[in-house]
Amino acid sequence: MHVVMLAYPCMTQLDLTGPFEVFARFEELSLHLAWKSSDPVVDGSGLGLIPTTTFADCPQADILFGPGGPGQINLMADREVLTFLQAQAENATYVTSVCTGSLVLAAAGLLTGHRATCHWLSLNQLAYFEAEPVAERVVVDRNRVTGAGVTSGIDFALTLAAALFGEDRARRVQLSMEYDPEPPFPGGSPSSSDPAVIATVREGSAAFQQQREEVAQTAAALRAQFSQCSVSSTAK
Repeated sequence: MHVVMLAYPCMTQLDLTGPFEVFARFEELSLHLAWKSSDPVVDGSGLGLIPTTTFADCPQADILFGPGGPGQINLMADREVLTFLQAQAENATYVTSVCTGSLVLAAAGLLTGHRATCHWLSLNQLAYFEAEPVAERVVVDRNRVTGAGVTSGIDFALTLAAALFGEDRARRVQLSMEYDPEPPFPGGSPSSSDPAVIATVREGSAAFQQQREEVAQTAAALRAQFSQCSVSSTAK
């Protein structure tokens, strides 16, 4: 089975590398990091990753995956990226994401009418694209599987692996990775965090979140306009 994982500039590498680590432990899965070119891409913190395939040479995905990160806002109206995702999704068995990667899928029209999740700071933006935002760590809706923020990528991948290969094998991989999180502090989600901490995080990311919000609204409007034009063209 081919797992096609979008790799783009300014993504959050753990969105991608967490699931990659899980999927790489199943010999049935062949992993592909896809981008426009084979040039290295640098994530939002400066880590370089090398795509293994270009859009033009990419095999058909059985599992299509999109990570999130700051660079997501540049993809929301990137016709080349959105067209690639749409074409791959058409025959993919699963269409998936982690963090704000779900917003890129949504901008491509791939989450319309589906329940989905996202990083908590951007969860509401899914509704702009007629998806149903769900504040859960992993959300499965038919063949759409989405993970919440960053670290949920491991949970997402283990959930999908269990669906593909059975819970017993997924449990063995979880153990082999020693994935048994005991964070040093309580409060890794809004539901368990001190309101003052939440307010500080919101304040620190307010400017960027405003930009992300505006881009999402614009992309949603363009998506709606494109859909109306397509309907009108078909009607003629």
